[in-house]
Amino acid sequence: MKTEAVLFDLDGTLIDSLPLIVKIYRKVFDELKLPWGDDDVVKMIGLPLKDIGRHYTGEQVEQFEELYRLYYHREHDRYTSLFPGTIPLLDLLKEKGIRLGIVTSKGKTGAWMSINYTGLKPYMDIVVTAHDVIKPKPDPEPLLKALNHFGIEAARSIFVGDSSYDILTGKNTGSRTLGVTWGLGSEEELARLKPDGLLHRWDDLPGYL
Repeated sequence: MKTEAVLFDLDGTLIDSLPLIVKIYRKVFDELKLPWGDDDVVKMIGLPLKDIGRHYTGEQVEQFEELYRLYYHREHDRYTSLFPGTIPLLDLLKEKGIRLGIVTSKGKTGAWMSINYTGLKPYMDIVVTAHDVIKPKPDPEPLLKALNHFGIEAARSIFVGDSSYDILTGKNTGSRTLGVTWGLGSEEELARLKPDGLLHRWDDLPGYL
């Protein structure tokens, strides 16, 4: 079946921002005197910031979010970049007439900061953030929102991400789903969820079109 749309997660998939995210979480946890634990918060990356904050702080969730955004905006440009080969891949997909988009659990402000800074904006036909949906990943709502915008059925799309939440989102939506091995989830973790394929570099993706 011909692929008409490829949708991507953002952090850990298109942009190398996970070290930044972990760094910011550590700052917030220190300031709020929260126990870091066994990297437990790292395992939750891929969920909306509000959900993570509520999980660890309860009623302090607004302060948690404010501190995170403060530190994130301050450090963003220093620690954010595209993974190698991202732009050539997007150029290739555009040349093939494939619609492109981003589906992220990141908030709108942070997502667009990264998209604009890294030069992704001209490539994307739609961006769906945590602020654009009621039910975030792994619920199918965010990915369905993008596909409905295109008028493309899920079976004719591919969703690409680096975490278990991304793999589950693609499966829950009915899209073909690819996991990248350079982000949050290990190859073993992603393989256990049985995606349609695993990418070790961007050059692997055209083989699934």
